[in-house]
Amino acid sequence: MTHTLSCDEERDLITRIKKDEPDAFRPLYQAYFPRVYAYVAYRVGRVQDAEDITSGIFIKVIEVIDRFEYRGDGSFAAWVFRIAHNDVKQFYRYSAKTSDISLDELPDIRSHSSLPDEAFMRQERFTRLRTMLNSLSKRRQEILSLRFFAGLRNQEIAEVMNLDERTIASHISRGLADLQKKYQQKDLC
Repeated sequence: MTHTLSCDEERDLITRIKKDEPDAFRPLYQAYFPRVYAYVAYRVGRVQDAEDITSGIFIKVIEVIDRFEYRGDGSFAAWVFRIAHNDVKQFYRYSAKTSDISLDELPDIRSHSSLPDEAFMRQERFTRLRTMLNSLSKRRQEILSLRFFAGLRNQEIAEVMNLDERTIASHISRGLADLQKKYQQKDLC
């Protein structure tokens, strides 16, 4: 179950954490974990790597939350995903893993089916989507994964990527058009 927090709840929890109330972190973790994990899992592709990176992200969030400055709705999400974005970039910088990923190694993101054939079909669709997304530019891949796997709004993505919000909207629009074209081409083959 995904927990959502209002801006006021989020700001209150952050204030409490900064006042050394560690129990206040739990609702933030519960609200952000599914989104962060989905984003990281898509970007790195392997379950164990996604789990390791995601746990590192939340450790970092706890360690540096005193430096966070609330700047309005979405500022905490942008801050958390900037950490996630940087950690994924660091993973690739120091990782020599460039091999293909087997279906068994793919993360199961938001799975609710219990039948093996449904799980297999979902993994095949995920593999196909991943292949199509990987054909896009690195920036477009990152923007689309922040939008659709992390669930960030354009304004939040702009903060994470240090880009203008209109640039983000353009990348999303063009990226989706490119994916649709690739999908239709693949169906024609």
